[in-house]
Amino acid sequence: MSKIKLNVLGISYSQTQSGAYALVLAEEDGERRIPIIIGGFEAQAIAIQLEGLKPPRPLTHDLFLSFASSFGISIVEINIYKLEEGVFYSKLICDDGEKQMTVDARTSDAIALALRFRCSIYTTEDILSKSGIVIDIEPESKEDQPSASSQMFTEPSPGTRKSKDELRDFSLTELKNMLKDAVKNENYEKASDIRDEINRRSKKS
Repeated sequence: MSKIKLNVLGISYSQTQSGAYALVLAEEDGERRIPIIIGGFEAQAIAIQLEGLKPPRPLTHDLFLSFASSFGISIVEINIYKLEEGVFYSKLICDDGEKQMTVDARTSDAIALALRFRCSIYTTEDILSKSGIVIDIEPESKEDQPSASSQMFTEPSPGTRKSKDELRDFSLTELKNMLKDAVKNENYEKASDIRDEINRRSKKS
């Protein structure tokens, strides 16, 4: 099965869950984006590494890097290999110089480690076709783009996301239009919920 390389695009504040964030992964050779809801601790660990900041004491993922490096173990790549009921499953491909080993990991932890080990992140076409969102917006100048850490702490506007239960009341055409609006407004968490509802209906048809 062919692998598709992903890059970390950024992190935005969750529209509904206090302390939660939306991690956005971008297809390297395409226009699709994958929004993944993650916790505040993992978001902080990812943003710190993206910004090149060094905390006074090592975070858990920094400790993992130091521990693995001390024993000659490296992470070769990260694979997001399964999407089930809105949950992404990932594994670490590790190498100690003699053999490769596979370790299961939460996707948020896997991404935080990938940034520290400077290894590639991959997924499959099947997962991208199910979860990928095409973002068609005008490119911003570099000066206008917010940093990953500034995106993290941008407060959401109230009433910008409908609950998953409410989405069931809309027609498929309405959902597709709502998805376009959510993507245009960079409300990735809302877009993720709408995408899941569209996929759920597609399975039934």
